[in-house]
Parts: sequence; structure tokens; C-alpha cells
Amino acid sequence: MTAHVTVRPETASDAPSVREVVLAAFPDVDEADLVDALRADEEAWIDGLSWVAVDAAGHLVGHSLLTRCHIGTASALCLAPCSVRPDRQREGVGTAVTAAALKAARRAGESLVVVLGHPDYYPRFGFERASTHGIRLSIEVPDESLMVLRLDPGARIPPGLVRYPRAFGI
Repeated sequence: MTAHVTVRPETASDAPSVREVVLAAFPDVDEADLVDALRADEEAWIDGLSWVAVDAAGHLVGHSLLTRCHIGTASALCLAPCSVRPDRQREGVGTAVTAAALKAARRAGESLVVVLGHPDYYPRFGFERASTHGIRLSIEVPDESLMVLRLDPGARIPPGLVRYPRAFGI
């Protein structure tokens, strides 16, 4: 099923509604606090790469965020979190808002995105196992959960340790 939503970049006035969506989508406040911390991090936050999905009534129902990270010394983006209100999950809202954020990153000239997420969900966007490119984290995670996406087909995927923004705590 495809959601009937409009996707657009987040505006300053969206921040409280984004927090509500993230709080509804996750079992605790950690992800909502992460989004707030990333929004305040001038090194991580990139205007135009936080996207929201809005329903026909004007309610914000989904959110996807890309922020600056590094793979070794190479600049990259990390996708986290992707949030959808529970009553709107499995309707394509997450796919729509994430695809829009990735398209905006591609248009902005970004070349790589990493995600630590569900291995059955993110390959639909083109993500592949990061370990096959020598990409790793400083913490133990299931190998299939760390993935990388090449936004620029000509971009080299560098091996190395992913350095997330400070707010991630890893």
C-alpha cells in the first residue's frame, strides 16, 4: 500500500511535531533526544536533509534524517532515524520520506550514506552490506545490519571505521 502523503524538507516550525512522531515510533525517548541533539550539532546537521511526510490533513506522520558522518577520513552521511507514526506504518510512509531524503542528498552532491538498520528494509533503497567494503563500527553489531549506499555511481566506497556525530555516543 502506498501512503497518501506529501514529503518535504523539515522547517524550523516542524521540530515539535518531528519529536512527537519519533516518540510515537520508538519505545523510549533516546531517538527523539538524538534528533534534537543532531539538530543542534553544527558539524552534523545539514539543512535540507531532514525530511518529513505530511498527510492530507496536514499532520506530520513520518520523518527521515541524514546527518554528516565519516568513513575513515572520507565524508559521508548517516541515515538515522527513520520514524513513522505507528498508525501509519506499513503504508509506504517510511519509504516515501526516506527516498525523498536520499534524492535530496544526491542532488546536493553527497556520495555515500551508511545506515545501521533492518537488513530486510534498507536494501530496497540500494543499501548493501558495509563489511564487503571493509566498513565497520567501533561496537559490535550484526554484520547484516550495517549497510552502505553509493549515491554517486562513480564514488569510491572507502574502507574504514564509521565515525558518527557525537550525539550517537559511538
